[in-house]
Amino acid sequence: MGKDSVVEFRRPEAIDDPLTELLREGAKRLIQQAIEAELEEMLARYALVRDERGRRAVVRNGYHPERKILTGIGPVAVKIPKVRSRHGESVVFHSSLVPPYIRKARRVEAALPWLYLKGISTGQMQEALEVLLGPEAKGLSPAVISRLKRQWEREYEAWCRQDLSKDRWVYWWADGIYSGLRAEDQTLCALVIIGVNDRGEKHFLAIEDGVRESAQSWREVLLGLKARGLKIAPKLAAGDGALGFWAALSEIYPETRQQRCWVHKTANVLNYLPKGTQPKAKEALREIWNAEDRASAEKAFDHFIRTYQAKYPKAAECLRKDRDALLAFFDFPAEHWQHIRTTNPIESTFATIRHRTDRAKGCVSRKTILVMIYKLGMCAEKRWRRIRGFTHLAKVIEGVKFKDGIAINEHTKENRNAA
Repeated sequence: MGKDSVVEFRRPEAIDDPLTELLREGAKRLIQQAIEAELEEMLARYALVRDERGRRAVVRNGYHPERKILTGIGPVAVKIPKVRSRHGESVVFHSSLVPPYIRKARRVEAALPWLYLKGISTGQMQEALEVLLGPEAKGLSPAVISRLKRQWEREYEAWCRQDLSKDRWVYWWADGIYSGLRAEDQTLCALVIIGVNDRGEKHFLAIEDGVRESAQSWREVLLGLKARGLKIAPKLAAGDGALGFWAALSEIYPETRQQRCWVHKTANVLNYLPKGTQPKAKEALREIWNAEDRASAEKAFDHFIRTYQAKYPKAAECLRKDRDALLAFFDFPAEHWQHIRTTNPIESTFATIRHRTDRAKGCVSRKTILVMIYKLGMCAEKRWRRIRGFTHLAKVIEGVKFKDGIAINEHTKENRNAA
């Protein structure tokens, strides 16, 4: 180790790690929801018990002060509800998940995949929570778990009806995500759309099941968005060329420009080349989408076609057929290029979800899988930042024309000054 090297040791709870914080927040919400479901189960047992005035004998009565459980990824704050008894019998709510005075969870790192997978996809929440808190969680009944899952389903259903008319949606990313889980003996594909609003904020707009290559499946998704208030077409949509999405988009939102994802296109082109040729070809493709301006990109595009046309015509044709859609991003602000030329917002988010669903076994209902993907997606969404150069979105909405990433009026001024 060099003399200038500095090694900093920090306590686990002080580590500023976005993924750890995301998991901590997810664990917090999950534990709190489980406690609330546990309380509802208890209140249901007393639903028919009345006091002398005919009122329910056992009712909610606020919360105890918030306290923290120390875990392997830092402290997780929880609030334990209180109940009040209106008749002679003393009734106290004790959570079997977080008993009084417990301050430390056990093996939380091992529990997190279970919390998100087993707890949501297969209903084995009790087993998951036993990993988190040990035998203290054994009292969590199947009825509580079922109530908790129904709550998540209601959240997803309400989200699917959410009004979208309050925001102007400028960019979209679309993709079909296959999970490792089976629904009704078929591997489920989630049709996903993420949008950017006029403030530069990214949000999930749709998470529906369907067929990735089916125009009809995507048509139903887009018509659903329109019915929820998304009347104005986005300015640009990015996605893989193999999607049935494009046919549906041309029908429902014909004004929207199309941008093919360079990550998908690169993989598709390289599939037609021998492995020994792929590294050099990949670099040649990178020179296209990394070009400073459209003219340089067009030159690099033509060079790739000339280089590989003779020996690998399928690779050349795979690139050529989507030329206009691959270079559409040059007509938008340069600050947005890194966001809109790929579907990375979807790919990066669902890499984690794929990892978790691939570890789950067995067949579960399509609703359960969609709810799981929704819950994981909403958790990830909270960590997203606004896109770079979001102030330029107003110009895009107004219809200002861009050339090589610069507004045309500004581009003209630059040329005049250079002269």
